[in-house]
Amino acid sequence: MTLLDRLLSPERRRRRALARVGEGPLHDYLATPFPPRDADCDAVEIVALDFETTGLDPRRDRILSIGMVSIRHLVIHLGSAWHQIVQVDEAIPEDAAIIHEITDDRSATGRPLEEVMPTLLRRLAGRVLLAHYAKIEQRFLDAACRRLYGGPFVIPTIDTLHLAHRIFERRNHSIQVGDLRLFNLRPRYNLPRYKAHNALSDALSTAELFLALVMDISPRPPRPLRQFLTRP
Repeated sequence: MTLLDRLLSPERRRRRALARVGEGPLHDYLATPFPPRDADCDAVEIVALDFETTGLDPRRDRILSIGMVSIRHLVIHLGSAWHQIVQVDEAIPEDAAIIHEITDDRSATGRPLEEVMPTLLRRLAGRVLLAHYAKIEQRFLDAACRRLYGGPFVIPTIDTLHLAHRIFERRNHSIQVGDLRLFNLRPRYNLPRYKAHNALSDALSTAELFLALVMDISPRPPRPLRQFLTRP
């Protein structure tokens, strides 16, 4: 991301990218305006997203699975849940398979990323992205969009890790290694433990944690979107 991009709002970056991208799924995605920063969270659709990947570097690693679920009116809508195994064209490293339980055979039952991306972009169009340590999802989406469609991925983002960090600092709590991990934060809000490293359950876990953090940060409305958004 350039310095100019960092200075521009997601909406301005969306319009800038739209003018440069040719027809196709990314153009259709970018053609939908983002919610205003002053909108109340109750009026905004937020999509919790999680990727399981072969590693953390989108230049050489691959997306193995996608999980997402929508939040509308600050309510999680389980009927919107979507889980997709992604077919990759190379052997999955053994250490990744142990963590995610996605083997070469299981990956072969999925769909290639180029077939999945149009659906993923449609589900995100005009919404706000929610993730825990959102840089992972943002970087992999950006790399995929540049490779498949020749343009950047842009979206307003809420990162539950950043929100939790803000709460720790506000209360002058010391932060130890691992304190801000998704499954170490959940017990602080009496949220149940789920099995980690499944994209859909991790997306749901993030959505539940977000709702708890919202009530911690802003117990009463109004809750303008801008107070939860992460800067580029």
